[in-house]
Amino acid sequence: MSPDVAHMTAAGIARRIRDGDLSPVEVVDEVLESIDERNDRTNAFVTVTDERAREGAERAEHAVETGEELGPLHGVPVAIKDLDDVAGVRTTYGSKLYEDNVSDANSPFVDRLLDAGAIVVGKTNTPEFGLGCTTHNRVAGPTGTPFAPDRVSGGSSGGAGAALADGLVPLAQGSDTGGSIRTPASFCGVYGLKPTFGRIARVDERNGFGDHTPFSHLGPMARTVEDAALMLDVMAGPHPLDPFSLPEPEVEYAAATRRSIEGVSIAYSPDLGIYPIDPAVRDVIDDAVDGFEEAGATVERIDLDPSLAQDDVLDAYYTFAKVLWESLFDSLEEEGDLDPRGADRDRLAESTVETILEAETVSTREYKAADRTRTRVLELVQGILEEYDLLATPTLAVPPFEIGELPTEVDGRSVEPRRGWLLTQPFNMTGNPAASIPAGLTDEGLPVGMQLVGPRLADDEVLAASAAFERVRPWRDRYPY
Repeated sequence: MSPDVAHMTAAGIARRIRDGDLSPVEVVDEVLESIDERNDRTNAFVTVTDERAREGAERAEHAVETGEELGPLHGVPVAIKDLDDVAGVRTTYGSKLYEDNVSDANSPFVDRLLDAGAIVVGKTNTPEFGLGCTTHNRVAGPTGTPFAPDRVSGGSSGGAGAALADGLVPLAQGSDTGGSIRTPASFCGVYGLKPTFGRIARVDERNGFGDHTPFSHLGPMARTVEDAALMLDVMAGPHPLDPFSLPEPEVEYAAATRRSIEGVSIAYSPDLGIYPIDPAVRDVIDDAVDGFEEAGATVERIDLDPSLAQDDVLDAYYTFAKVLWESLFDSLEEEGDLDPRGADRDRLAESTVETILEAETVSTREYKAADRTRTRVLELVQGILEEYDLLATPTLAVPPFEIGELPTEVDGRSVEPRRGWLLTQPFNMTGNPAASIPAGLTDEGLPVGMQLVGPRLADDEVLAASAAFERVRPWRDRYPY
């Protein structure tokens, strides 16, 4: 891909297309050429929709030439996570069971992106059924971070993060049930936003994927905050089949990125009181939070009273997650698409089978105990956000690690390998908007993300502070392409 396109923002591409000095056909051709040349490096894309993308680009160019009304993303290439549906394109869910599954309808947010003029160029890699903090499945294999392709890109939107950081596409969609936008954003050095629960309506063909739970969010991922905000402006809004979707937002998110944050107060917790943090991560974040003060905000370090043990929080989250997955797997079994104890067992990842069997063991007593813990987490977060405007933390306790590995120890303390290093999961239990901002690189050149959490419904405040940080601590020159 030529530098004049690869290094442009989505907003810049859309603006130049509207002005008539950039061709949608040229943009899409160069994006597809880049994917063809570079995708083997990270394995970001599972499916590339080159023919339909070129057809879409030709229609987009015709619309410009004939003076038609153009949407805010007219001609901008976008990638869709392989858990979500694009009509006529396969959705594998990262599973051999669905390797040849072709969707017959778009997810509602895909319709909104297409209506805004975006051009889908492919589907990005994800772990099987989105079950994982790293991205590896039997359909496509593992996805690495472009900063070190032998290290993980994070999960479950790992393909999206890698595609952005390797310059393959300017916009990508992710989903987040426990950090699945923010984890790959951190490991790939891109910006990812988990909006307020319900901000983007979630309606899926398979009921289990769209269960109405406060944990499951859709959201934008991009290389700049403005691009993510522009994408959120398009994706946000209610849907009649999602009773928890929020009304149309009263603010324009792209405009929010131009606000001053003079006088905004930010609480900084380096560990949420319960997480061990790798010293390399702590050093980067300790320095990064100063960027908010450079942008006009005040930052105060807070030491949280660990009245909640890490095990209590992680166990509560996992109890809720198991109930969510049980709903998914029940729906698949009812449809006759899944037999995890018999014919399908060898076609599923061992970790998926383990999750299915564990999900059957949750009692109502355990569920209500988890609900009480969730309430305590909510009270803790709300208490902070009543005193401060925003909360900053590391996104993850560790930098990217080698593919095939999981952390068992952080800073000399044992951690649960799948959950003990994710500072993201508590905020899925509360529904708050939370972003991962590229904070810097370790001495080894590995990306580190800083999590920024806002009050419920205050997506614009998170975006405004993220953009203000980006202005004083820009990161676009760090990408390895």
